[in-house]
Amino acid sequence: MTDVIINLQDAYVSYNGSAALDGVSLQVHAGESIVLRGPNGAGKTTLLTAIHGLTPLLAGSIRAFGLAPAGRTLLEVRRRIGYVAQAQGFDPRMPITVRESVMTGVYGRLGWRRRVSLPVQAAVNATLDRLGLQALDSRPLGHLSGGEQRRVMIARALVQEPEVLLLDEPTASLDDHTRADICSVIDELNRERGLTVLWVTHDLDSLPASCMRVIRMQRGRITTDAAPDGEAASGRRP
Repeated sequence: MTDVIINLQDAYVSYNGSAALDGVSLQVHAGESIVLRGPNGAGKTTLLTAIHGLTPLLAGSIRAFGLAPAGRTLLEVRRRIGYVAQAQGFDPRMPITVRESVMTGVYGRLGWRRRVSLPVQAAVNATLDRLGLQALDSRPLGHLSGGEQRRVMIARALVQEPEVLLLDEPTASLDDHTRADICSVIDELNRERGLTVLWVTHDLDSLPASCMRVIRMQRGRITTDAAPDGEAASGRRP
């Protein structure tokens, strides 16, 4: 595991004069599973959105796959990164179904005018099944529970076939069973496909078994970057 696929150098982001990222430098290697922890306002979400090109830097640099997530190379970077934002509610009147929502991940990779082949449709079905969504594929997205909606957002990111997956509090406020299922799916993808994962969580119970590094942030800075400690990893390492 030697390939650096995400590289931040002295990254700085400010909101209303307050630093959200304050000189953050970080290297992420292909195949790593990294958990980001810290209090609200520590900069965890800003770090993810900066990597995905949603938040521009005021100073410093960021490269993903050797490319800047901005300008001409932004689309190429986003095609290779799946991003699942923090939980959000969906209007129950929204007509989009589970399958239609998940398919937007395919179109993001192939383009909206490309015909979806049978093998791609089969891959979508496999992802829906893996996340327990097959029986819900025709349900309106807004009619699902919070946990089911979270699964849909993860499925949409996965059918994009990303090299990197960014997860912002994917298991927050979920029951133990749903939390364990989501952790298990992400762990399997990390092991089987070598998927690189950056996972934001407040909850030590959500620490995935595949976690290799725990990065703690405070006031826009990285304060520690180390292997999971014994307490956090207890009973969760393969």
